[in-house]
Amino acid sequence: MSRLHYSALLYLLLPFTAIKLLWRGLRQPAYLNHWAERYGFYNQTIQQPLIWLHCVSVGETRAAKPLIEALLAKYPSHQILLSHTTPTGREAGEQLFPSDQCPRFSRCYLPYDVPYATKRFLKHFKPALGLLMETELWFNLIAQSKAQGIPLLLVNARLSERSARGYAKAGKLSAEGLNSLSAIAAQTEQDANRLNGLLGKAGKVTVMGNLKFDVNPPADEAERGRYLRGLLGFKRPVFLAASTRDGEEALILEAIASSEPPNLLTVIVPRHPQRFDEVAALLTKHNVAFCRRSEFSMGTVAGDIPNCSVILGDSMGEMFTYYAACDVAFIGGSLLPLGGQNLIEASAMGKPVLIGPHTFNFSDATEQAVLAGAAMRVSNPQELREKLSGLMSDAEARKTMSDAALVFSKSASGATQKLMDLIGKYLPAKS
Repeated sequence: MSRLHYSALLYLLLPFTAIKLLWRGLRQPAYLNHWAERYGFYNQTIQQPLIWLHCVSVGETRAAKPLIEALLAKYPSHQILLSHTTPTGREAGEQLFPSDQCPRFSRCYLPYDVPYATKRFLKHFKPALGLLMETELWFNLIAQSKAQGIPLLLVNARLSERSARGYAKAGKLSAEGLNSLSAIAAQTEQDANRLNGLLGKAGKVTVMGNLKFDVNPPADEAERGRYLRGLLGFKRPVFLAASTRDGEEALILEAIASSEPPNLLTVIVPRHPQRFDEVAALLTKHNVAFCRRSEFSMGTVAGDIPNCSVILGDSMGEMFTYYAACDVAFIGGSLLPLGGQNLIEASAMGKPVLIGPHTFNFSDATEQAVLAGAAMRVSNPQELREKLSGLMSDAEARKTMSDAALVFSKSASGATQKLMDLIGKYLPAKS
């Protein structure tokens, strides 16, 4: 496929994007806001110079936090633009860097990758440097950045075998896009090899590690976790099912149905907030006594928690708090073939981790955690029940995994400094 054919296809699909936004807005009303930005129309007042980071959603935004903090320190005269694709990513950016406290920040949606929209984006913001987080290949945006002399780097890049096969089908388009980037910094050797395979040559991709290992829990998270644990009950063992995906909650309920100890309290935190009500309906259907986390502050639910077997974690920005409050964590997206989610935050909080067999999106970090003794794999709900019961009844085993998790999370840090050195080649800091 050529970029001309790619652009023609996007123009044909463009009228349907409004329908898609309306449909998604029915479940998540935030999709109904800032429509003009998705088509390249912006009204933000920008002060130059500007560094632009594209973080698709929540995971990329949180992972970028140490890099953004380093950029703020090294380039004090620069503004920071955070672009996103999802409302939850935009909200995460606002939580991490609130507008009223961070005057150097602007945020927006990145437009659809049609030429007129991406040209308007670059013309309006005029970034001195662009950083695409993980694997976001916007081929027209890449080509126009190169044509305008804007250095554009793909950083913290990861590419699963499945994604590599998908990009390979585009052939020339993928190779042209990757070669038009100023630099590519991959998380692992495996990611680099797959990216070099798409490039058609070796040498352009460097391995710099995973930024997520550099994300430190906020200083008050341990205290917030103790407070939440006090609400949940210090004497009850707490199991956290984090970032669960569609279909997994039913499997979690199967796993905990007869697990030990009998007074186990399970906290289920769906990956996507638009699914909170859906999971609540599932719990009701299964006659599960549950409470919503969002109702705790209303003063009407705390007294009912002892009667609940499940807490529905329907709040945003509290994942570190949930990890701090639990005894054992399961990382979602891995019981079904969905690729898994990031286990690094759980490890940074020193929590024993259970994870399913499907972790192709985070294969390297997961394998490292298993080898380090910080995580254990489970293949199905039955094995999840067995491993969970075993850990809950063995405080020494939990302590061993907890210590291993802390060592593991610290051992792989350092990606931020490597990336800052790379960025300095394209955007020297003024003395």
